[in-house]
Amino acid sequence: MQKILKAVIPAAGHGTRFLPVTKAMPKEMLAVIDAPAIQYVAKEAADSGAEEIIIVINRSKELIRRYFEPDSAACPAERELAELISRVKFRFIYQEEATGTANAVLLAREFTGDEPFAVMYGDDVIVNDNGDPCMKQLADVYARTGKSVIGVQERPREEAAKYAVVKRGRTDGRLTEVLDLIEKPSPDDMPSTLSSLGRYVLTPAIYDAIERAPEFRGEKYLTHAIAMLAKEEGVNAYEFEGTRYDLGDKFGFLQANIEMGRRRFGAKLDDYLKKLLSE
Repeated sequence: MQKILKAVIPAAGHGTRFLPVTKAMPKEMLAVIDAPAIQYVAKEAADSGAEEIIIVINRSKELIRRYFEPDSAACPAERELAELISRVKFRFIYQEEATGTANAVLLAREFTGDEPFAVMYGDDVIVNDNGDPCMKQLADVYARTGKSVIGVQERPREEAAKYAVVKRGRTDGRLTEVLDLIEKPSPDDMPSTLSSLGRYVLTPAIYDAIERAPEFRGEKYLTHAIAMLAKEEGVNAYEFEGTRYDLGDKFGFLQANIEMGRRRFGAKLDDYLKKLLSE
């Protein structure tokens, strides 16, 4: 089975939930401690075996392209970025109009060709301190099954309603057959709470599915195309190990900084938080 050597990061969204700051800075460039969210995503791709990454941006997000240009590095944080840039070839493509995640992925068709590839949302940071990165877990599942795979975790019913949820087929441990993928279901009418969380390994057949997928309010959703693929060639969902932070959400962004700050500063931050809570 082919290795997953290419990753696509859609990052052309408007970031309306973070206005007004996203008028000046892409949401994917908002810092978690001392690195932007998208750097964590790109590093996950590299650590999972990707050799090339294409980032889909719009004209107002040139800052992302400039950030990943080769540069001389001085401080340790810059050296970490330089090391990432030396490991992976970065490419960029422009999505001129906000017509949905599916159309963003479709722009990468020439880049990925007839290879399976990863899709990783630029504002979803996933950390797995004691094991393989999330995308490596999905790549390993693809290597075993030869089918597209989506990264999922269980979420509370009210939270699952914000995502796409899986209609389950056969289940084998962390692996579940996807019978359907329902985008933003009603909390009162959802087939499960197994939620798709911004990580995918997809076969080239996804491109034809995207072209045939219906539009909704002028956009095409990647989940609709994956649902079609599930019925036509089969798709698996894998309940990955790790903590996922939704950096497109203000509370998720705060949570990421606190929890990753604890990893960085340890007892110093813990003592500060205890003192803050006791006041």
